[in-house]
Amino acid sequence: MTALAASPAKASDRSPAGGVLLDVRNLVKHFPVGGGGLFGRSHGVIRAVDGVSFSIQKGETLGLVGESGSGKTTTGRCILQLERPTAGEIIFEGRDLTKLSLAELRPIRRKIQVIFQDPYSSLNPRMTVGQIIAEPLAVHGIVPDRNARQARVHDLLSRVGILPSLADRYPHELSGGQRQRVGVARALAMEPSLIICDEPVSALDVSIQAQIINLLEELQSEFHLTYLFVAHDLSVVRHISDRVAVMYLGKIVEITDRQALYEAPLHPYTKALLSAVPIPDPAVEATREHVVLKGEVPSALNPPSGCVFHPRCPIAIEDCKKVVPELREIRPGHRAACIRV
Repeated sequence: MTALAASPAKASDRSPAGGVLLDVRNLVKHFPVGGGGLFGRSHGVIRAVDGVSFSIQKGETLGLVGESGSGKTTTGRCILQLERPTAGEIIFEGRDLTKLSLAELRPIRRKIQVIFQDPYSSLNPRMTVGQIIAEPLAVHGIVPDRNARQARVHDLLSRVGILPSLADRYPHELSGGQRQRVGVARALAMEPSLIICDEPVSALDVSIQAQIINLLEELQSEFHLTYLFVAHDLSVVRHISDRVAVMYLGKIVEITDRQALYEAPLHPYTKALLSAVPIPDPAVEATREHVVLKGEVPSALNPPSGCVFHPRCPIAIEDCKKVVPELREIRPGHRAACIRV
């Protein structure tokens, strides 16, 4: 259990600025699997992301959760255009990123930044902290003057809780939490409107996780940022998110606001995930129902027919093997992909 599990923040109390900033429509990303040999013919495709749709309002945090291999990180990489989607649309500020050339994407990349999972491998070990943050400022011409750039670097370091005197240090001279703060400062330097947080605290100690989450919330309020927060830790997602989307094997199986998801989940996969999160109260923990899923997550190379969750689902019926469930609205603002609910 993380330090955040017992005290979810009032993320839902924040009022998004209004208007859709990002609209992902039927996103598909398949990776061909080569067969080797003389012609290297493909023997199939890995369906990493298979028809994902969601939108994010300005000023909102959407949590994207699921087990490893569910397609969360690939979804984020497609939005960043680090991976070109196989199909679908990614509408950011009214423009479909999938139809833009590399030259057209360049100015937009300023507005969509990422905070990576590993704060060490994502930082250049041959550059000082100051150089790492100053580089995008120079490349994109945000702060052309060198002296002004140095002042901006010191300001950014202060905002993320690092002493400006550490600007001359190298990443290996910093702690894991400090390195992740440098990653946050680097993303912030571009003055983005959307930041994709790809499991930004999973490699950190529990106490440091809380500090980074609180920092992200403070920066969101100060700079009117919008987050797509990718994670597998439901307690962290509960703390920071306004809405939560649950992914399983390349598909979104449930999406709703934070409170509804945690208090009244609809999809059996979501219920199983939530039942695995410990509750600090021993009396409640001892009496609540635990859902134990059978088997392992199937391969995205050969996903099950019908509902992809049916081989592990405790309430599956014969029709679940044949029918691909639609992500439909069951309650106002609460959508789930299950024919049993």
